[in-house]
Amino acid sequence: MLGGGAAEASLVGKKLQVTATAYNSVRAQTNSNPTLAAWGDRLKPGMKVIAVSRDLLRLGIGHGTRVKISGLPGEYVVMDKMNKRWTRKIDIYMGKDIRAAKQWGRRKVTITVIGS
Repeated sequence: MLGGGAAEASLVGKKLQVTATAYNSVRAQTNSNPTLAAWGDRLKPGMKVIAVSRDLLRLGIGHGTRVKISGLPGEYVVMDKMNKRWTRKIDIYMGKDIRAAKQWGRRKVTITVIGS
């Protein structure tokens, strides 16, 4: 979650341009337990969840942070983190719909921090 207090307040409304890809809860894309996210959350199709690169975690966009993603309706919650090799990147959870993830591809988007 965001640090709370002044740290959280300073991030609310912050906009960042990031690269967005998509992922699915299948072993080929994750590991032997594809529905278990980094902080122990269970992912289920239909959830609006993202994974974030570790540099975004250091900025304070952590577990439980809610964001809006340009071009997509609703709010997404950070429940997963990406491999340390990625920077300025999010991965949008698309359940088991591999076709939707492939159609999404790789895009530049703006995320807006809503809070935690």
